[in-house]
Amino acid sequence: MPTSRRTLLKTSAAAAAAFSFDWTRAQAQAETVRIGVIYDLTGPFAAGGSVASSIGTQIAIDLVNEKGGVGGKYKIAPVNVDSQSKPDIAINEANRLIDQEKVDILNGVFASSHAVPLAAKVEQQKRILWITTAVSTAVFKDKNLQYVFRAQIHSDQYGQAFASFINEHAKAKLGMEPKDVKVALIHEDGPYGVGVAAADEAFAKEVGLQVALKEGYSASAPDLSVLVTKLKRAKADVISHAGYNPDITLFLRQARESGLRFKMLFGAGAGYSQLDKLRATFGADIDNFCNIDPVPAQLLDPAKLAPGIGDLTKTMVARYREKTNATEVPPHCSMGFNQTWILLNNVLPVAKDKYGGFDPEAIRKAALDVDIPAGGTIQGYGVKFYPPGTPLSGQNERSTPVVMQNAGERITVVWPTNIRTQDPVFPLPKGSVYGA
Repeated sequence: MPTSRRTLLKTSAAAAAAFSFDWTRAQAQAETVRIGVIYDLTGPFAAGGSVASSIGTQIAIDLVNEKGGVGGKYKIAPVNVDSQSKPDIAINEANRLIDQEKVDILNGVFASSHAVPLAAKVEQQKRILWITTAVSTAVFKDKNLQYVFRAQIHSDQYGQAFASFINEHAKAKLGMEPKDVKVALIHEDGPYGVGVAAADEAFAKEVGLQVALKEGYSASAPDLSVLVTKLKRAKADVISHAGYNPDITLFLRQARESGLRFKMLFGAGAGYSQLDKLRATFGADIDNFCNIDPVPAQLLDPAKLAPGIGDLTKTMVARYREKTNATEVPPHCSMGFNQTWILLNNVLPVAKDKYGGFDPEAIRKAALDVDIPAGGTIQGYGVKFYPPGTPLSGQNERSTPVVMQNAGERITVVWPTNIRTQDPVFPLPKGSVYGA
């Protein structure tokens, strides 16, 4: 039976409508940049700084979307996943984001134990991994990565800051020559802790400090009393501790109970940057402890930064406090915000305008074009990535940490000397429960 004209018209109209819907949907998708965001929202790493990093990342995404998206045109659609403080979950979620969600960009990653395998995995698939927080130098060292980038500092720089601070202040503050200062290096035994301790040891020896003890432990260890006993025997003047959150709490509690004394304790970010949580547990006991990490943006003098950076920091701080009701805004918020902001504002627009899209190859080329001078980010440092063929290909060569000190209810910068906001208290005062 021949098809009627009415049926043909109906069929044509339906096909046209379907085509129009598909085209509209395709256009909407084309106007959106989908980014996989990986953080530990549960498990021990969550309280160690991962949740704060994730909030900083979301604030950056919100601010860009409120202005129309990347380049004012392309909205960011984050696909958020929880790696649950487990490397295998992080890898499985990354696979799902790439294979099922068809995401070309992965952003985030708090733990170095996740970052090392993820970097290899994403590099193999030629997708972009934009690391905001994990610091292990081993992520990049001699890997010649092409698609993995990190504007964040790396763990070798913790050792440089630790040794430089002691070398600079030993004589004036301790009345000791650097060669007479005994240091103990304790660390969780993942890539983060191992990397920090190795750098501490190398740079300590370089300036002539005595390494009295170097000891690793599992971050999930239920008891650290043997470690505390070893520290008491070593009689170290200064302790460097690379740990997360539950393990730091366990160590400090057992150290206090056993009467461990020292002249100073240096944290290496992670759990030591979560001052609100430490203070809730230990109160004034942690006053004057030092901590090495990228600086919380709010501690910098905006007059020394590029125009507009100070206002951006104020906005970030206000939104973090609004979301969390926290009094202290930890460094990890600045890390999550800063690195994500660089990706969204300094890389993706160039990828689209100069290299034709948001595909991994265009983003890789745009990242290598980034050239932000010192003072051009909310954390003070500049950004220029080491190129392929160099030992740290993909790492920011301009990143810098600071030494901070817990000055009662606030944090101050005590090193480098040229940007410090307080003369360091060193050694710990006589009234400290840990003071030697």
